[in-house]
Amino acid sequence: MTQALPKLVSFAEFIEWFPDDGKRYELHKGVIVAMPPPTGDHTDIISFLIEVILPLKPFPYRISASAFVKTPNTESAYIPDMLVINHDNLKNEPLWKKQSTLIYPESIPLIIEIVSTNWQDDYYDKIRDYESMGIPEYWIVDYAALGGRKFIGNPKQPTISVCELIDGEYQITPFRGSDSIISPTFPQLNLTPQQVFDSVN
Repeated sequence: MTQALPKLVSFAEFIEWFPDDGKRYELHKGVIVAMPPPTGDHTDIISFLIEVILPLKPFPYRISASAFVKTPNTESAYIPDMLVINHDNLKNEPLWKKQSTLIYPESIPLIIEIVSTNWQDDYYDKIRDYESMGIPEYWIVDYAALGGRKFIGNPKQPTISVCELIDGEYQITPFRGSDSIISPTFPQLNLTPQQVFDSVN
């Protein structure tokens, strides 16, 4: 659902407008978008991934599900479902203290998005924007097999796509079933997609 406004807005206007109504909003190319509330399955997966990754994270990494990631080339700002933050680099982030917003890839080793009905955002817009920002690693967790067939196979299968930034471009590796997920940020990770999908109650 798109918030009706007379014109495209800048990030500064978006932050000034942002209401205290308990809802989540993102800025997509200058358009304010009201994000649908997460489903129980969505929340289960995020909670499970936090439980798995939290013990692995080296200091000074922290995890957030509420901070903005602002793109440098477009008026877009996203709230990733799960954001691994390099806390040591926050001193270099000009928008962090007042707006809880990150703009530098050095602050963001890993972003995880859980696919919902607006799957095109994750597979097209966000992958392009995170790549252009230089985010080293981006996961697309498509537990309900909602994405396009070119991403998750034909017939569609629940898939976790790990995008690793190599020479400025994402190399995308799909993981399914009992595959061992390979994470450049967390090489000690011992996890399969099926374990993630089975975390849904």
